[in-house]
Amino acid sequence: MKKADKLAFISQKLDELFPNPPIPLNFTSPFTLLVAVVLSAQCTDLRVNQVTAVLFKKADTPKKMVKLGVEKIAEIIKPCGFFNTKSMNLYKLAEALLARFGGEVPHTFEELESLPGVGHKTASVIMSHIFKLPAFPVDTHIHRLAERWGLSDGSSVEQTEADLKKVFPKSEWEKRHLQIIYFGRTYCKARGHKTEDCPICSGL
Repeated sequence: MKKADKLAFISQKLDELFPNPPIPLNFTSPFTLLVAVVLSAQCTDLRVNQVTAVLFKKADTPKKMVKLGVEKIAEIIKPCGFFNTKSMNLYKLAEALLARFGGEVPHTFEELESLPGVGHKTASVIMSHIFKLPAFPVDTHIHRLAERWGLSDGSSVEQTEADLKKVFPKSEWEKRHLQIIYFGRTYCKARGHKTEDCPICSGL
């Protein structure tokens, strides 16, 4: 199958199955989405949403997060795993936002990635979903499927991001990122995957 035909087929299937994919994390502001994404590392979105339902009642702003303190944050976010590191990161993140950005979430990659606990993927999520600026966050599902579909060689997350940015138009990045995540979770899992049962793999 030619690359253009492959892309058209993948795009068509994604649009059919997930025409309007929602952001799977619950949030009410740029700050609460940033917190939720930081918590989502090595944790399911379902668990993150359960934890943030409690956390955001007590601390949905940087000022409240700092006031809550590291120990209380850790206590609340414990079900998410790596809670000692994540609680310290959230506290320092809130402190940095207050000290350097007037309590607001910045809107450049450089500024976002300078914050404690915020890597390139997290920054990409904020850039894409909050500020609507071109970004293609790559998580484990996207990295796996890009290689499985022959859109990237799987050598690194950075390479996958660069390859997907080349093949999908900028206007589609936000949607495709979410669609591929949902597709990976629903149809194209890492374990027990059967090509013949997969709506996309079976047609490639």
